[in-house]
Amino acid sequence: MRVLGVDNVFVEVGDLDEAVTFYQDGLGLPVRMRFDAIDTALLQLGGETPGLGIRAVQEPRAGGQKVWLEVGDARAAAEELAVRGIRSIAPPFAIRTGWAFEVQDPWENVIGFTDYSLRPELGRR
Repeated sequence: MRVLGVDNVFVEVGDLDEAVTFYQDGLGLPVRMRFDAIDTALLQLGGETPGLGIRAVQEPRAGGQKVWLEVGDARAAAEELAVRGIRSIAPPFAIRTGWAFEVQDPWENVIGFTDYSLRPELGRR
């Protein structure tokens, strides 16, 4: 078997409408497709085909899941989200490749944002 790439990554949420508002309006991830019959929406992640799926379930997993996304400037992204009312779990922190920070949705899923400012050759161009 040869894996061709990531299709979609899913996180569980408690309410689809509330999650769409958080992810689309708060984090700026546009809805690519929505399937109300199965309480699921797929969000666009940049220009890539893989997306972030959000699926409403009666009891989301305790502790949630963690997904990290690449941005051009993590510190600027943290400031932009703060203006939208979304606070990072902790201030942006330095990592070997650049800067990163994380936010948490209402169901304890953690969405991380990282840049490759210290190792641009490893990031998306």
